[in-house]
Amino acid sequence: MSTQTTPLIPREGWHVMHLFYQIDHSQWNCHSQEEKRTAKTNLTELVQEIRSTKDTHLLTFSIATPKADIGFMLLTPDLQIANAFEKRLSLSLGPDILNPCYSYLSQTESSEYTTTSEEYIKQTLIGEKGLTEGSPEFLTALEEFEERMTHYLKHRLYPVLPDWPIVCFYPMSKRRNGNDNWYSLNFDARRELMSGHARVGRTYAGRILQLITGSTGLDEHEWGVTLLAKDTIDIKAIVYEMRFDEVSARFGEFGDFYIGMQLPLDELFRRVCL
Repeated sequence: MSTQTTPLIPREGWHVMHLFYQIDHSQWNCHSQEEKRTAKTNLTELVQEIRSTKDTHLLTFSIATPKADIGFMLLTPDLQIANAFEKRLSLSLGPDILNPCYSYLSQTESSEYTTTSEEYIKQTLIGEKGLTEGSPEFLTALEEFEERMTHYLKHRLYPVLPDWPIVCFYPMSKRRNGNDNWYSLNFDARRELMSGHARVGRTYAGRILQLITGSTGLDEHEWGVTLLAKDTIDIKAIVYEMRFDEVSARFGEFGDFYIGMQLPLDELFRRVCL
């Protein structure tokens, strides 16, 4: 990137791009075998370059339906770098081979509803467990809570995503209609509703890894949701169960769902018939 380009790095968190492409096989089949090998080598080297870039991650996956053929999830701090990599990915197999069919821009973010240490002390340690402030049991429980929250916040802002095979992505917003206007509720009401939503999510620990990224002002919806799993049943189950939670039942509006399978590049090329 040019040294004259001003970096666009948020005060906290990373930029996230979900990129989905259709392959034009008629264009691809016009290439010679040598040209095809060169093109695939070019994409492979670009993926390696992206993954070797500081604080940058790239997931590659095959889409399970004809909505798209190939998907990428790119996470990196600088929007300038994200933009440059996105343009190169689109052209990596040659002009008119990868045709963008859907994309989504968001940022990793912490949640405004995250429990603070003061709230945990008052509501849980003293209110629920009846611990005496300053006691050994109190101090141990508080230290464990703060360690959990440090890990949780780090994952929300600077995630390292596992190579679990299933990737589900969908955008969502909170409804703003009549009595079902999320933004007309006061903070305490929204916080209470979100705490119930979070309790459902925690029951899927070890089966679902969820990353919620903010996109208000960046794309059509307000959040992007990425779910990683080892079994599609768990994707179905968590989305279905969440639908009965008031946060989703009254206030949730969803975009299209994209299901992909994380694959190494050599297998991805075979899967999409390149």
